[in-house]
Amino acid sequence: MPFRAATLLKPFPGLIVGLLLASAGASLPAQPKPAMPRSEKHESKHEIDQLEEQWREAMLKGNTSAINNLLSDDYIGVTASGTLQTKEQAIQNIREGATHFTSIALSERKVRFYGTTAVVNSIAEVEGATPEGKLGGSFRYTRVYVRDPHGAWKVVSFETSRIRQPGERK
Repeated sequence: MPFRAATLLKPFPGLIVGLLLASAGASLPAQPKPAMPRSEKHESKHEIDQLEEQWREAMLKGNTSAINNLLSDDYIGVTASGTLQTKEQAIQNIREGATHFTSIALSERKVRFYGTTAVVNSIAEVEGATPEGKLGGSFRYTRVYVRDPHGAWKVVSFETSRIRQPGERK
């Protein structure tokens, strides 16, 4: 009697179908997640806008309690000079007066959402000082917020760069 695979697999039709579906699914591209509903996106953008204003006011007033509440425990910031800064370092610099601002004006804010992550790009016109020295001018920044398990937005990352005029050098 000749060997027939169909005869061997006849008692397992579900196995055959499962294997075919699994192998077909493995080659399909991942389906994108549906976009955030418009009403939720509008509400979340409003929340992020408020948090950006809270951050601005806290920096101007040196309010370390507010900054502590805004930053996630694993926050990492990249300063305009390229220095990495943890949450603890950022708060300590504000508490000790090494980082202080006399003016902060924000403009051109763009907020984008990716699930429970919000990315903010903006321009800040600032005057003040940091541990690196006197600070003033125009800076572009990116701040990344993630919604924590309790539904609160926390800043997990921040990076800023000085805006240079054409032909301007360091």
